[in-house]
Amino acid sequence: MKLKSEKGFTVIDISITVIVVFIFISLIAILIYNQNSYSQEIELKSKATNIAVQEIEKMKNKTLEDLETEDTTYREPKEIETGFTREIIVQDYHDINPEKIPNIVKKVTVQVKYKFKKEIQTIEISTVISKEN
Repeated sequence: MKLKSEKGFTVIDISITVIVVFIFISLIAILIYNQNSYSQEIELKSKATNIAVQEIEKMKNKTLEDLETEDTTYREPKEIETGFTREIIVQDYHDINPEKIPNIVKKVTVQVKYKFKKEIQTIEISTVISKEN
């Protein structure tokens, strides 16, 4: 004579199943979040690089005389697109290395800053503009 039926699930079986399913879903959610975060980081970095390249190309089209006579307010930090700020830094190589002759070569650096995960990220591209003979 059987006193206990072996049909159906016990509370322990259901609890173990729920825990295993929860762990599996949590792992998948973490993987999806990391993938989306990485994709967003790449997209923002690509956009910032594109902005920096466009600005450096504009600067490369200028002569040394243009750099010395232009309005320097253009170089100040400015929001180009929402969330992206660019700054242009022009340095004479004489200021970097006093042994060099002044006003012959200038180093132009474009910095693009953006915020990702509460941190400021910076993309920086430089070029050299020299005096033409």
